[in-house]
Order: sequence, then structure tokens, then C-alpha cells
Amino acid sequence: MNVYNQQQIINALDLTEAARQVAQGFVAFSQGNVKVPPVQNFVFPQANGDCCVKSAWVEGAETFTVKISTGFYDNPSQGLESNDGLMLVLSATTGQPLALLQDGGWLTCIRTALAGQIAAKALAPSSVEKIGIVGTGMQARMQLEQLMAVIDCRQVIVWGRRQSELEAYRSFAQTLGFSVETTLDAQQVALQANLIVTTTPSRQALLKSEWIRPGTHITAVGADSLGKQELEPALVARADGFDSSVQRVRGDFSRAESRPHR
Repeated sequence: MNVYNQQQIINALDLTEAARQVAQGFVAFSQGNVKVPPVQNFVFPQANGDCCVKSAWVEGAETFTVKISTGFYDNPSQGLESNDGLMLVLSATTGQPLALLQDGGWLTCIRTALAGQIAAKALAPSSVEKIGIVGTGMQARMQLEQLMAVIDCRQVIVWGRRQSELEAYRSFAQTLGFSVETTLDAQQVALQANLIVTTTPSRQALLKSEWIRPGTHITAVGADSLGKQELEPALVARADGFDSSVQRVRGDFSRAESRPHR
């Protein structure tokens, strides 16, 4: 079995090809050609953390993959990353382990960011006035980076809980060429941006339905397990359409009223 560390994986990954493969995976899933067993979730309230075990196999593929992904949200105060994890690639013919990807959660983060890029390419308004980012962590940064490939707008407003984290995000976004506004009031993101990405582990709604202008696109990636919430239920319920795929029983979608989805 081959073992690859995070830096080896980063060096080897072609992000353009990765985005194409992720998009193909979405198509295969929508066509019913992907086996995705139920997600296993662990929650550790005493440590403000969670863990999920996910696996999938595209029919006809030579391999399948099992992933362990963790999020422990007080880690930064200890000098550690919030996200961690690894992936195991196995033969779909013999069941033998073929590769251990010690990515430290990076593959999960970049996959999510590329999914945001794909969603924006397909669903974002034709004219994006300002990009809104809710959150200041790694995923908030990756989402902005990956949007640059499909969105011309270079105006961003970002919400965070602490001014120090907002200033760090400002510096990051400015190095990418963005004009940056920061705010401690999430309503300001909703009022100014018509493409919004939410990236937090919040357990209460951060965006209210009454704040969101018609025609706004929201890519909500943070509420990925039971108990998490970033969007007010009424906001999800009023959407013209949404794609929650296997997330319908978790996060924002588990709290919203039943509506058509795509």
C-alpha cells in the first residue's frame, strides 16, 4: 500500500482536472450510478468537535474510497487546524487497501471549495455585484480562491465573529486582488452581496430570509451534520430551487419546510 502525505497530494493535484472530476461525480450521482452508504457521525460536545465517516463507489470504477473527516473547532486556540482526517483507497475487485492519503483534511476542504466553484458557475447571477463570505477559516479562504476561476467580481464582504480573524482574512483576500469589506453584522453580507457562501460550523441561523434579496445565490457548505445551522428555515423554504442531495436529513435542510429541489 502506498502512503502519501499532504504536501505530496497538494503537489500532485491539478485543480482544473479535479474540478472536472468532481463535476462528473455529481452527474454520476444524479444518474444513480454512485453507491453512497449512510454517513456515520460522531459529535463530541465537550470538545466542540465532530467526526464523519463517508464512503463512495462509482459503478464500474476500479477503486472505492473511505474517508474519515474531523472538525474540532476550538483547535486554533491550541495552534492546531480545525479540520483533519485521512482517506483510504481500496480495490473494488479484491478489497485490498491500495493507498492511504494522509491529507490532514485538505482533500475534503478543496473538494468542498471546488463544489462551490461548480455551483457558482452553474447557478450564480449573471452579474455578481459583490461576493459575500460568512466565516473566516480555511474553507472561507478556499471558497474565495476557487470562485476566481468562474466569477469576475473582485469585491467581497466577509463576516466573522472576531475582528482579529476578519483582519487576517482581509489581508488574505487583498493578496488575491480583492477589494475587501469586513463586518461583525451578518445582515450586511446579505444586504450587499448577491453571491453568498456560508462556511461555518454554526448551530444557529446566521442569515435570515428577510435579509436576502431576490435573485441571490447561496452556497451553504457549513451545516454538514445534525445540529448545525447557517440559514433560517424560512430562507431555505422560499428558495426557487436547491440541491441538498444526501444532506436532506442534516443541517439546514433538515430544519426547512419541504420544497422542490434539483
